[in-house]
Amino acid sequence: MQIIYSDHAKKRMRQRGMTELEIEHILSHAMYIKKSFDGTKEAAGIVKHRAVRIKFIEIENYIKIITVM
Repeated sequence: MQIIYSDHAKKRMRQRGMTELEIEHILSHAMYIKKSFDGTKEAAGIVKHRAVRIKFIEIENYIKIITVM
């Protein structure tokens, strides 16, 4: 499945020193994924001994990363 990153997500990734590979790892090996009332999802994982949360939208053939916290 294709992953698209919003400009905001790219900015947050740069600020946090994270790569697309690390984001993909969290999405495929998340500690949890929860759905929000607004249709978005949140995945949580650990990268470089730090807790990371990813807010995203899952559409039929792609995932759009909204932000990285």
